Amino acid sequence: MNVRLKNLNEQVMVITGASSGIGLATARMAAGRGVRLALASRNEQALRRLTDEINEAGGQAIYAVADVADEQALRGVADKTVERFGGFDTWVNNAGVSIYGRLTDVPIEDMRKLFETNFWGVVYGSRIAAEHLRHRGDGAGGALINIGSTLSDRAIPLQGMYSASKHAVKGFTDALRMELEHAGAPISVTLIKPGAIDTPYKEHAKNFLSTEPENPPPVYAPEVVARAILHCAEHPVRDLFAGGGGKAISLMGKYAPRLTDKLMEWTTFDLQRRDRPERDREHNSLYKPANGLRERGGYDGHVAESSLYTAASLHPVITGAAALGAGLALRALWRARR
Repeated sequence: MNVRLKNLNEQVMVITGASSGIGLATARMAAGRGVRLALASRNEQALRRLTDEINEAGGQAIYAVADVADEQALRGVADKTVERFGGFDTWVNNAGVSIYGRLTDVPIEDMRKLFETNFWGVVYGSRIAAEHLRHRGDGAGGALINIGSTLSDRAIPLQGMYSASKHAVKGFTDALRMELEHAGAPISVTLIKPGAIDTPYKEHAKNFLSTEPENPPPVYAPEVVARAILHCAEHPVRDLFAGGGGKAISLMGKYAPRLTDKLMEWTTFDLQRRDRPERDREHNSLYKPANGLRERGGYDGHVAESSLYTAASLHPVITGAAALGAGLALRALWRARR
């Protein structure tokens, strides 16, 4: 079904995991576009500072402290948003955490905790958002945006449970989309699949490697994902890769799975390790909030500030017209040279 979404400057948006990384970049970018914001994470100090920053700059934001693994706490976020703004138009399930280590080395309790955040947090948030958005009665549709990963399509060694949780998020999101569409609910359901992003992701992860973990390239800026989120809040999109590198890995895994296995075995064990000894293993955000208000993670290599692939995915007509125009220009130049 066709869902009509409001312009950003008319929207109220809920963002989980808003105190750092992609969530923080999205909150700041959305505030600059006139979005009224309800910001959620476990880090109250960071949320308070971010809310003050947005409000002092002329925006409108509130915050609610919540662990997404706690359904009642997430319902409190929705209730506070309704109380302050009368409702919400877009809900972004962004909060997540990873674990680095071989699947045989990671304790089961840590695996379960990761799933509580990455999967069940999305389930709780999606159900709360769908319940609200399908019964608003203002004639406009709403957007539910779940943050998956390139690893929703293709697992990677040393982040096996993270990959599994993102596969689960994809399956849940795809099924929910069909069910809501079948019921005639005016809700756009989007899965955004970022590639490797330069955020504090590695610092927040629990690490069972003998060295500090690293992101395998190519690595993109968090603003690449933030722009994708805001686009999908205004335009119904089924799913979207944030970063062309992720699309390439997905295609490789689909059409040459065994070759991709071997390539990953040859490369990704080393690419996910830094030449530095492991830091304190308990310094992570699996069970407790870490330091907030940092968008970037300080990646040592090249960080792509934009993605031509993602831009083309968001604006296929414009991109196609530009490609056609470039082709005609090249043809005219070739004929003139002859």
